[in-house]
Amino acid sequence: MPGTTPAEPTPAATPSPGPSIGTPLTEAPGPERATLAEAELELTPTPETIEPGRALALADFSPPAVGAGDRFVRFAYRMGLPAGALNPFRKRARPRLTATVANPLPGDTAAGTALRAGHFLLHGMKAPIADVEFSGPRLSPPFERLIHGFGWLADLEACAPRQQCTQVAERVLQIWMAANPKPNATPAWDVGNVGHRLLSWLIHAPLLLSGPDKKARGRMLLVIEETARWLDRNVGKAGDKLAETAGWTAITAAGLLLADGHPRRLFGEAGLMRAVGDLIGDDGGVLSRSPLGQIEVIELLVRLKACYAAVRSDAPPQIDTILNLLVPPLLSLLHGDGGLGSWQGAGAVPAARIEVLVKASGVRTRPLRDARQWGYQRVNAGKTVLQVDAAPPPVARHTRDGCASTLAFELSHGAERIIVNCGGAAFAGGLIPLRLAQGLRATAAHSTLTIDDFNSTAVLINGKLGSGVSEVEIDRRTLRGDKGGGATRIEASHNGYVTRYGLSHQRILILRDDGTELRGEDLLVPAGRKGKRGTIGVALRFHLGPNIELAAGEDGLGVTLALPDGSLWQFRSGRDPVSVEESLWADGQGRPIGTRQLVIQAKIPRSGETFSWLLKKMR
Repeated sequence: MPGTTPAEPTPAATPSPGPSIGTPLTEAPGPERATLAEAELELTPTPETIEPGRALALADFSPPAVGAGDRFVRFAYRMGLPAGALNPFRKRARPRLTATVANPLPGDTAAGTALRAGHFLLHGMKAPIADVEFSGPRLSPPFERLIHGFGWLADLEACAPRQQCTQVAERVLQIWMAANPKPNATPAWDVGNVGHRLLSWLIHAPLLLSGPDKKARGRMLLVIEETARWLDRNVGKAGDKLAETAGWTAITAAGLLLADGHPRRLFGEAGLMRAVGDLIGDDGGVLSRSPLGQIEVIELLVRLKACYAAVRSDAPPQIDTILNLLVPPLLSLLHGDGGLGSWQGAGAVPAARIEVLVKASGVRTRPLRDARQWGYQRVNAGKTVLQVDAAPPPVARHTRDGCASTLAFELSHGAERIIVNCGGAAFAGGLIPLRLAQGLRATAAHSTLTIDDFNSTAVLINGKLGSGVSEVEIDRRTLRGDKGGGATRIEASHNGYVTRYGLSHQRILILRDDGTELRGEDLLVPAGRKGKRGTIGVALRFHLGPNIELAAGEDGLGVTLALPDGSLWQFRSGRDPVSVEESLWADGQGRPIGTRQLVIQAKIPRSGETFSWLLKKMR
């Protein structure tokens, strides 16, 4: 990730007295520069060996090797020569599908059942089919992707035998086609939506082509062919690389499944490799830094592999190579319950969906612990999982639901989520109102520090981000004591507040190897040339997972957390009181769940300050 550079820890402001909970792991000499947490633990930091990233070769994203004849065919097709002109002596076939695809990723049974009852169901919201505006920019982004991308076909197929679903599929298809008779400038003809739509039509063709009306079947096949030709000409106009990848995936699938599709297949495979090469970084994370984007590109490639299998053809080896790159970063953002962390607009996508996706990918691997290019750090300690956003936000051209979340973290123990981010910005438009999307993308919606309620990176409309964090320095080390035991220490800093306040935010997190104690320090360190007179308001927010009961301590510096599994944790602030405020968390279905957050607020001098805190398992 540009702007993310490893660095030695920078000197910090003098720490204030810290939490009194906890005992040293061992008696050991202190490090050269001991932080408060290290001094209390009495551990010695040593540089941690970082997992070596897989070096990408140009061949990973090069078009599949073909002979001279096929190279000429691919070039001619790219120049606009129709497939029929490449073989003028062959009678042109009518549009037809050459194979039936076995869908590798089943849909949502509940959503399919709702469709049969006359409703679209998305993120907990029901929308009557009769009331949906199928044309124009009147739908929320999630409903746009569902309806114009025809993702609902998988849901319908999953809920009942085909013969019970074809009439519903054909009816909704006819409504959509009547509302969108030809290409236009509405979201229905966004390249990403068209790519998903064409791919869904090809994979779920039996739902759309099983009716008794032969003329209707012929018209549908003609629409599929015309849509593929439109994508051939317009795929390069996609709004971002993820949408372009969807377009190229659909073109390749059409080349596989439509008659006389060989030239289109060659054209699509080459374009797909280029698009994916521009979409992901060296460690396999999509450049949008969005786990939902990571899921989407894996789903696209898994469905494309099913199209190759349908025509009994081997997929290019590059596709398996890319899947092997994509899956480990996604696994790094899973918590102990198997569900997804709430990053870059995502909600807690449930474990079942992730398991099905990973199984369908055919990739067997471990989570990527230090996805430095993608920007996330993961620490496994006993039953505890720590996730940290340790990189600048994605640049504008890759961003869909970008969040100002730099240096935020999430923590889970077993199946219980303790510290979370609100998440859910990408689900806004369902049960989460669209008006909340901006707030859910803000720094204050994440478990990190804010100054005067300003975002560390500007949050703009339409999911984009502005100026703010451009550099993040990170240092990860293993701490060891003389008598065994130890911890993992992550130190990172960002420059998001330097321009406005002349302060950089530095965060140090130390998690014991047994997962029972997380110590933290948040430092505001002078940087730049801003004046240091006056005071500023600082807030540290720790958003809590659902169903956690709280009890405040008598001194106002601590709060006891009773988790649903019966365990007790205690949060302690080193100096400033801890208050409890309302919060919100988006669950795996995109539903807003009312939760609470622990907040440490203080007025501090502009010369900087240090805040220490502790989260410890008591039972």
